[in-house]
Amino acid sequence: MHEASLRIAGRIRRTPVGQVSGASLGVPQLDNVFLKLEYIQNSGSFKARGATNFILSNDIGSAGVVAASGGNHGAAVAWAAREMGHKATIFVPTISSAAKVERLHFYDADVHQVGDVYAEALEASHEFQASSGAVPIHAYNHPDVLAGAGTTGLEFLDQAGALDTILVACGGGGLAGGMSIVTGDRCRLVVCEAENTSAFAAAKAAGERVPVEVSGITADALGATTIGELAWQALSKVDAVSVLMTDDEVCDAMDHLWDEFRIVVEPAAATAAAALFSGNYKPAEGERVGVVLCGANTPL
Repeated sequence: MHEASLRIAGRIRRTPVGQVSGASLGVPQLDNVFLKLEYIQNSGSFKARGATNFILSNDIGSAGVVAASGGNHGAAVAWAAREMGHKATIFVPTISSAAKVERLHFYDADVHQVGDVYAEALEASHEFQASSGAVPIHAYNHPDVLAGAGTTGLEFLDQAGALDTILVACGGGGLAGGMSIVTGDRCRLVVCEAENTSAFAAAKAAGERVPVEVSGITADALGATTIGELAWQALSKVDAVSVLMTDDEVCDAMDHLWDEFRIVVEPAAATAAAALFSGNYKPAEGERVGVVLCGANTPL
């Protein structure tokens, strides 16, 4: 993780940390809550870290790179590839928001919308990779991507100091899994998902990775049908906590972040804040809590 941090330094943004009152997020028992403002990262989400680390760690030929994504990973790969002079071909499911697809075109990617969910877009990307020779970059289940995402945690702890708990959204688990390697047993990791995009919660309940059906407001970013194998191993090792939100609770958190702080994030990023604001995660009095706001690729 430290090697990844050194490798990508100077290419990605060191995003700031905001310190707000606990009462402002519905947890008056806390003096402060620390917000990692990762939504201002290059390409609009933490995904720029993993994409950059992957491209810098691997040989990329003339066919460039290919990725499947609900939108954020694709934008990150397209941005990183453009920055380093490579072609990028991105496959996204049809549920991807127009804002995220527009972002891909902004970064000069060759965009293909295929299938209803991420898994179908991923299969199409595999077929393209086999015929083109492009280097595939998985959205979360690759060590270089996981390590890059995990640098968010290194940075957060360096900026905020010791934390008792970090709340983070989870789809396939690249960010949560990477951060769990950083946090280890130093602090509790709370994995936040919507009820209709609950790959980690389902795996935790079953004791193994299991497929889930995905839908709802967070599906375009957190819509992995199965938690990634690498993330599952890492999250299981630290016994990460699972918290689920309804779509309404996620929407309420988005509205609250805007009303209270003038912060605009996408539903996936609001999921972590929703765990506090909804009361689904109840911190103890005086607990030092951090929340990762991981992306903002959403229409205004």
